[in-house]
Amino acid sequence: MPRHARGFDTETAFNYLCQRDRKLGTWMRRIDPIEADPRWRKSFDPVDALARAILYQQLSGKAAATIVGRVETAITSQRLHGATLSRCDDATLRACGVSGNKLLALRDLSLREAAGEIPDLRRMSTMHEDAIVEALVPIRGIGRWTVEMMLMFRLGRPDVLPIDDLGIRKGAQVVDKLEVMPTPRQLAERGERWGPYRSYASFFLWRIADTAAVTAKPIKRSQD
Repeated sequence: MPRHARGFDTETAFNYLCQRDRKLGTWMRRIDPIEADPRWRKSFDPVDALARAILYQQLSGKAAATIVGRVETAITSQRLHGATLSRCDDATLRACGVSGNKLLALRDLSLREAAGEIPDLRRMSTMHEDAIVEALVPIRGIGRWTVEMMLMFRLGRPDVLPIDDLGIRKGAQVVDKLEVMPTPRQLAERGERWGPYRSYASFFLWRIADTAAVTAKPIKRSQD
């Protein structure tokens, strides 16, 4: 079974997108090049990454990092997965600042890990992006966007377009000089011309949205 490489050649992606989309290419040339992400070369535990994504949801990066640090201390491990999270009862994790809903999500993640429902890196390397999404979104607290961030920032898949992401929609609005942000469906249609490098286009659309909003600060994402 063929394996998907982690990462892609950003120079090739840059040249391709500039040729395929004049409007986007004009913006891309104004912005510093976006290099390959070093995380593409690093091994990681998908369960740990999903647990951290759950804990980061709806919190500032600083607040989430504080809670994660407390959890790591409580479980005496820097890896969050079923075997380590089970070292603490619910009350202990709640005392770390983990909300009730997030606690239920972490327990569900642990149960699914024990049942073999969470593919490891080796298995993910043979799976299409849509299959990975399908395997992970049943986990409580894990939505499509969260899996897309893993696909882009950890697995280095080149052709992912998170159509529900407000930053990417804002970037597309700036590029096309629209009065309102495109809908997810409109963005999906617009992004057809960016394949097979829709991930790289997304990186630039985020940067474009930040550049256009002078007072806005880049958002720390759970995969950072």
